[in-house]
Amino acid sequence: MEFKIKISIIGAGNLATQLGLALHNEGYLISQVYSRSQKNASILSKKLKAEAISDIKKLSSDSTIYIIAVKDDAIESVAKQLKLKDKIVIHTSGSVSMEVLQKSSKNYGAFYPLQTFSKEKQSNFKTIPICIEANNNNTSTTLQYFAKSISSNVKRVNSEQRKKIHLAAVFACNFSNHMYAIAEQLLAKDKLSLDLLKPLIEETANKIKENKPSKVQTGPAIRKDKNTMDAHLKMLSKEKDLKKMYELISKSIGISPLRSK
Repeated sequence: MEFKIKISIIGAGNLATQLGLALHNEGYLISQVYSRSQKNASILSKKLKAEAISDIKKLSSDSTIYIIAVKDDAIESVAKQLKLKDKIVIHTSGSVSMEVLQKSSKNYGAFYPLQTFSKEKQSNFKTIPICIEANNNNTSTTLQYFAKSISSNVKRVNSEQRKKIHLAAVFACNFSNHMYAIAEQLLAKDKLSLDLLKPLIEETANKIKENKPSKVQTGPAIRKDKNTMDAHLKMLSKEKDLKKMYELISKSIGISPLRSK
């Protein structure tokens, strides 16, 4: 399927790679890939059959949509370098205001794929929620069409909703993954593998497909098992940060554990 929409991608990281591949596979023409690193731009541009550039001044003005897929703290500085008149300029952040793009073009917005990405693992965009926001109705309509061409789950949101979604995602994804890392470290001290916990992790994730997380909470805090929690705190007596974390999370679940003496 061929599309007349021509795309320029600014960025060559995890999200830029997977979004670029999804668009390329759907038949979109990817005109250019920009990265400060010519090497990174070249690696992605070869996959997308696009031109690689490392000088943003060489960004062509003949694309329909310009996607800024860089780190959140770099979006505004990149946007300030763009003067694209009436082209559509979007960023892919969940937390950055779309207003940082208002001097780049008179048509701008946010295009936030709600997923975690890596360059190596191909993403199935058909199942990934894409949250869109735009500064005018015409741009919103174009972005909705654009998003629906690669995903079956597209939702129009406002800025506050998008920021709340991103906050929730940090808890659900980033924080939970950090918990896995802590679990791995605790096990490694006794030469045990995280593989022991993987079936448990998988079952926990599967439960919320059909249930509210609050309804399937298990563990000593929800059972009000203070003896077990106190034993855990003693095991963490030399790990002050982890001990505090254990106390705070247990309290959030529903009960304050006893303090080890």
